[in-house]
Amino acid sequence: MVYPGFVSHSTNVVEHPELVADRIEQYASVVGRENVIASTDCGLGGRIHPSIALAKLDSLVEGARLATERLF
Repeated sequence: MVYPGFVSHSTNVVEHPELVADRIEQYASVVGRENVIASTDCGLGGRIHPSIALAKLDSLVEGARLATERLF
């Protein structure tokens, strides 16, 4: 199992869910869809504003949902 980071703590830009889904799908094509668990690239706490962190997590969830629909 791998937990790659698909949203970044180092920028305030909120990744689009489609971008997150594409990243997940690319990773899954290499390591296998059953071996990928979407995560952040580092902890978000204290690095960005809480509202941005929440938006990033929402995008991560939606991207993972999209990728799951496509992969399974």
